[in-house]
Amino acid sequence: MDTPETPQIYLITPPEIELSSYPALLASVLDTHDIACVRLALSTKDEDRLSRAADALREVTHARDVALVISDHLLLVERLGLDGVHLSDAARSVRYTRKELGEDAIVGAFCGPSKHDGMAAGEAGADYISFGPVQASTLGDGSFAEAELFQWWSEVIEVPVVAEGALDAEQIRALVPYTDFFGIGDEIWAQDDPVAALKSLITAMG
Repeated sequence: MDTPETPQIYLITPPEIELSSYPALLASVLDTHDIACVRLALSTKDEDRLSRAADALREVTHARDVALVISDHLLLVERLGLDGVHLSDAARSVRYTRKELGEDAIVGAFCGPSKHDGMAAGEAGADYISFGPVQASTLGDGSFAEAELFQWWSEVIEVPVVAEGALDAEQIRALVPYTDFFGIGDEIWAQDDPVAALKSLITAMG
């Protein structure tokens, strides 16, 4: 994923999806808005369900030339023809994952609010670092990635950065100068009209 001038949208699937309806919904979002990447982020560990979901979404994303990565399931990337993996354990497995998947695969690392973890993951070979949530939420332990972290990162580090978790129009406006991607998931999928919900967030980017 190249570093853009203005932030791009990185879509994150809901933890549960209906294969009868979600691929068509995703297609409508991709056809309406310019999306850089999609992350398959299901909560299930069931390989069959993950494989069927990946197959269905890959048809949608690759037909539109959009990269598809999967959360954490490194061993499924090559088997399912995906573009890479998003690791949720910060820097711990980046180096191993890069060695296993090679240079062409996308390897991203979620580092919570930790500058130290982000730097370590970048040095280990991650293509992007993801920080979040961007404001205090009821999820997790209440810690969050402050705007100052993104500002510092954008000035000092060349590895692209993703802002994700608890995004709203106000947070997006504040982070536009300092982030390369906005990782958007529940913010739109929980709404009645995800296409319209995403449009309003993109509008906030100015």
